[in-house]
Amino acid sequence: MTHNQLTVIDAHCHIYPEKIAAKAVAGTDRFYGTVAAGAGTVDDLLLMGHAAGIDRYVVHSVATTPKQVESINEFIAAAVAEHPDRFIGLGALHPDCPDMAAEVQRIRRLGLRGVKLHPDIQDFPCDDPRCHTIYSLCEQEGLPILMHTGDKRYDNSNPNRLLPVLRAYPGLTVVGAHLGGYSVWEQAVELLAGMPNLYVDCSSCFWKLSPEEARQYIRAYGADRVLFGSDYPMWNVGRELAFLQDLDLTEEELRGILSLNAEKVFLGL
Repeated sequence: MTHNQLTVIDAHCHIYPEKIAAKAVAGTDRFYGTVAAGAGTVDDLLLMGHAAGIDRYVVHSVATTPKQVESINEFIAAAVAEHPDRFIGLGALHPDCPDMAAEVQRIRRLGLRGVKLHPDIQDFPCDDPRCHTIYSLCEQEGLPILMHTGDKRYDNSNPNRLLPVLRAYPGLTVVGAHLGGYSVWEQAVELLAGMPNLYVDCSSCFWKLSPEEARQYIRAYGADRVLFGSDYPMWNVGRELAFLQDLDLTEEELRGILSLNAEKVFLGL
């Protein structure tokens, strides 16, 4: 299915096993003070996405402890195997994994196309020395990292923390979620726009930004550096897509944001 003849990839979707989905979604709601629009399950994502006209989804989850890494990656890989034409999977890592190289190789063997990190929920500064092994291995393996970035309540993933990582690992592709800085968007643009190894997604931004601000920030990074993402299950996928399409962007800009940039980052196309 396409939206106005444009292929649409939702490049930021959290999914959970059925038995823990309600608990996981409730935990995220408590962390952000939100009320989720979705249930966090594979079936619910596909149902909501189909109604919105989504073609493919980048799916992932966050490991809050090292012990969760293996089971999360197996779950994401199984979801991709069940829906190979719909799902692009990312692996989970944690800075305290006892054998990081083995976990990265497991991600490779499972056919996952990158790594998801959330420094705020995982409780580590993204420029912490413990993370250097993650960044070095992902750089070597050509695995992009989708990283939660920004939160004015904390200082784990804000632009000042991300910038030295981008400079230290120029061969590492990072997708800075939430336009590079959730709730600190202006600072993020000032520090990060123009970094050659950075892309951003627009997830969890439209609830707060005006159309004029959203368009300004997207163009500051460059539409060829922005990916559409809904942050499912937090927000309604269709509403997020409609907001983006109402920003008076050009068809070329939309084509990149809706699919081409995600294909480049996660599929190497």
